[in-house]
Order: sequence, then C-alpha cells, then structure tokens
Amino acid sequence: MTPTNSSSSQCTINSMSNLFNYEIPEGLYQVPDHLLDLRPDNDVDHDLLHPRPITDEKNVWFFWHSGFTQMHTYGQRTVRAYHRRFSKLGWVIRVVDCEPESPLHIGRFLDFHDPGTFPKAFREGTIGGDYAAQHYSDLVRWPLLLRHGGVYADVGMIQIGDLDRLWNETIGNPESPYEVISYDKSLSNYFLASNRNNALFEHCHRLLLALWGADGGKTSTEGMHADPLLKGVPLMGSDTMTFTENGRVYSPDEVKYMLTDYIIQGQATKMVLGLVDDEDGWDGPKYCREHVYAIDFLVGSQLINELTSWNGPEQFRLMSLPLPKEEEEETADQKKAKEIIVNCLTRSFGFKLATGLILRVYGDTLSSLWRKHVGSDIVPGTYAHWLRHATANWNQKNIPPPLEFEVTEPIKRGPLLREA
Repeated sequence: MTPTNSSSSQCTINSMSNLFNYEIPEGLYQVPDHLLDLRPDNDVDHDLLHPRPITDEKNVWFFWHSGFTQMHTYGQRTVRAYHRRFSKLGWVIRVVDCEPESPLHIGRFLDFHDPGTFPKAFREGTIGGDYAAQHYSDLVRWPLLLRHGGVYADVGMIQIGDLDRLWNETIGNPESPYEVISYDKSLSNYFLASNRNNALFEHCHRLLLALWGADGGKTSTEGMHADPLLKGVPLMGSDTMTFTENGRVYSPDEVKYMLTDYIIQGQATKMVLGLVDDEDGWDGPKYCREHVYAIDFLVGSQLINELTSWNGPEQFRLMSLPLPKEEEEETADQKKAKEIIVNCLTRSFGFKLATGLILRVYGDTLSSLWRKHVGSDIVPGTYAHWLRHATANWNQKNIPPPLEFEVTEPIKRGPLLREA
C-alpha cells in the first residue's frame, strides 16, 4: 500500500488516474480513464469558469461569494473532483458568485431583483452578522434548483459515491417515485437534489422568504428561531450542549437559539416536512414517505466524526500521517487512519467538511485546519492524499439505500404562511 514517489513539488491528485498505488477498498473500482477528465488543473478551471449553457437538469451547483478563483485551494480541489468524475457523464459544474462582472454572477441564472426569489437584504447586499457568507449561500440553493434543477452541494461536500447512477435511478428516472435526494430525514441543506419546480422546495423557499421578510425585512437570522411561523418545530442542539468563549459560558438554551438561527433554512425545511395544508393540498409527511430519497446522515456524510468523536485536530493529525512503506510495520495511528479512509470510502456517500458556527462550539475542524495549513490535504503518500485521489478517480459499485419514513403526526395543520 505504498504510494509511488513523485518528483514534482506541485503534485496534484489528478495528473494520471493510476499515478499512485493506493489500495482500492472492496466495493470500489477505478473509473476508466476515458470517463475522467484527467487534464491539468488549469484546463479544468477554464471549464469551471466558462461552463456550457444550461440545457438540462444535470447541473451541480456551488456558491462562493467572491468566486471560484478566490476559494480556498482545498475547496477548489473538491469542486474539480466533481468535474473530473462527472463532466463526461453529462454533468456541468457551476460555481456561482456575487461578483458583478463575473460570468457566473447569480444574476445570470436567476432574477437578482425579484422579491419572489431573494429577500430584500440579499438584493441590497445588506446581510450582516458573523455568518453572512453562509446565509447568502443558503438563499441561492433553493432558487437555483427550482429554476434549473440538479444538485446543490456545499463547497465542503466531498463526493464519494456514484452521484450519476443515483440520479439516473431516482430523480432522473420518470418511473421512479423519488423527486428529492438529501441526507437525513430532515434534509441536510449541504446536499440537495431535485428536478425543476419541485413542490417541496417551493414551499420551503416561500417560508424562508417570509422569515427574512418579517418586520419589514431582516438583515440577519438572529432571533428567527422564535418566529411564529416556526411554532412547533424543535430547536436544534441538545440540553447538554454548551461551550465557553472568551471566558463566557453559553448555556444549552443559548446554544440552541444560536444553532437554530444559524441553520434557519433547516427549520423552514422541518416545518414544511411536517406541514399539512389542506388549502393548497400539501401533505409534508406523506410527501416524505413517497418522494424523498434520504441517505443516512451520520454514516452517509459524517463518518469521520463518528470515528474520532468529532475531534478535528485528531482528524487532521491522522490524515497528515504518511502511509507505511513496504518495509515498515503499520503503527497504531496508521491503522486508525486507514480505518477512517476505508470506512468513509466504502460506507459513506459523501464526506462533509464543516466550518462556520461549529468552530465556536467544537473548536478547529479538519476543514479549518486544511484551510490554515495550505496544501496539507494533498501531500503525496499521506492518508489525506489517498482520500483526495480516491474521490477524484474511483467510484462505488453500489448506491446507498434510502431511509424509511414512518407515519408521523404533522407539526402543523393549516396554511404555510399563517400562524398556527
């Protein structure tokens, strides 16, 4: 399991699909070269910056406020890997932004000035708070899917499984009942997929716009957890979650309010999933059971966290280790790192890298440490590089099974935009 040495100090994960002799775990296979884009990064970047016109729904959407060229390098590698694996299967990868002169400005894909598409603060560029960039991103994903269809993924969402096959067997198959793909029964917003004009996402977006439009128009999500339109939706977090920052201890309730405001889009989704509105014929629980392909959240996208007790520095340390050479005996740490890689590659559909509010609660994550230590995710011969190589060149033989939705009581009965 020894990687081949490279003389290039700028070695990338994609110079040749068979450049490294990394072990391919059971259940994966090497994608044939003719189905991969193995060109140099500069050529791939040209395609990402000048994507083909939209002709169908096989789009993978990303958002980075200042554009792809200003993205952290480890994020750029994630985006390139999508292109390398799926562009020859008909997918077009698009990193939209808010740069006025950019060919990928959000206004080239959506009506930037439409109040039915974006709230006032988005249109006027006045979203504030510590997590403004995340909220701009939250507000583009449903409109993009509603208008154009496809997949919306966070830049921190590394793809492992066969996205093309899952799409073709579900949303892309007219005979399939499935209309939405995501993680977890509450639909994790870092990975959403649908055709155009999806009814679930249309309801979700209308509710989110109403939350942002309250009191003449919000400029941040602070306090949105208490909006009457969300009455009955449980707050995020737990009764034991707390953290200390600058000498101040945040109570579990404070953490709940903070988390819920931060992921307010998730609260809107939960309300719609639990809503029965006879006036417009919407039955959220029934829709979930019949039309949502939900992948297990923890195994499907958070497995490294489960295997390391959500310890970001430990993840970074293990991923930065070199694999043992042929004459070397595997150490306990190398064995643990291999266990993480093999489990993630064989059991997970994706690999979610987290930043944002989680840094305040848990401290550094693998993502924040890759950001601080530029290039640490692609040092040849390390476990991080093994992961990067795999996600750009290999595929899983099977697709993940969907979770089963139970019959549940609705959270709310009545109109979406009327208080219960």
